[in-house]
Amino acid sequence: MTERKIGVVGIPGRWSTETLADAVAERTGFRLVVDMREVELDLATRRLLFKDWNLCDLDALIVKKIGETYTPNILDRLELLKVAQAQGVRVFSRVECILRLVDRLSCTVALRNSAIPMPDTRVTESLSVAARTVREFGGAVLKPLYSTKARGMCAIDGRASDEEIDAAIGEFQRYNPMMYVQRKLDLPGRDLGLVFLGGEYLGCYARIGHGAAWNTTIHSGGHYAPYSPSAAVIDLAARAQRIFGMDYTTVDVAETAEDPVVFEVSAFGGFRGAFEGAGINVARLYARHVVRQLDVSAGNGLGAARQ
Repeated sequence: MTERKIGVVGIPGRWSTETLADAVAERTGFRLVVDMREVELDLATRRLLFKDWNLCDLDALIVKKIGETYTPNILDRLELLKVAQAQGVRVFSRVECILRLVDRLSCTVALRNSAIPMPDTRVTESLSVAARTVREFGGAVLKPLYSTKARGMCAIDGRASDEEIDAAIGEFQRYNPMMYVQRKLDLPGRDLGLVFLGGEYLGCYARIGHGAAWNTTIHSGGHYAPYSPSAAVIDLAARAQRIFGMDYTTVDVAETAEDPVVFEVSAFGGFRGAFEGAGINVARLYARHVVRQLDVSAGNGLGAARQ
């Protein structure tokens, strides 16, 4: 057991957050769950305060979850963590890496710039362009730029009447000025989550959709199941996550009739799918990874002043 002080940024009471905090405590004897709603940044003294702690005095922070839902407010919370990171606190994953993934558009642009195959996607603020795209695709899913577990997404049938398509798009744009319009794929009732730690592939699970829902998320009645992906799927997911340099992430992949495609790389990869679907205790592996990375840094003389 080390004496390192490692905080877990997450949602108090949530399974993944508490499981990770327990795993860190088993390795270090120190347990601290940081709720970003209660954090105070004092710029005059460059202190990041949470209860009785200055987070800038910790050895590391692991960002498990930074908010209940994805919103632009998450970006502000991540900016606060930059203060601790700038003072030598190791943040897992680095704030700059997470920032590239919180915004769906940023993630998509990075993936496509690296030639990662994805479903056909168009992004526009024009109602007429969005409507034309839905009809051209034969069906589309409109996705908020900040969301998770399919929240706020809108599936539109391209065979619907012009009036129905226009009404659905208009309602979506009330809350999403920039519209992310993605071709709705004909999937085999599942998509995949491939799990990576320190860039290394750990395993894969499937999300099996509920027959009544258009998506496979647990939020919509789906469930996790074991799955053994092909080498091509693993290679694709590995290339996708490598772009972002995350310490821990999951890559959402769909198998189509032609080739696999990537939906997204996660900023805050879940633990439950890996545990229930693939039997992987990510919390313990992640805690071990963080401690090892800190030990390597100390051995290289980095952060020696923090010992």
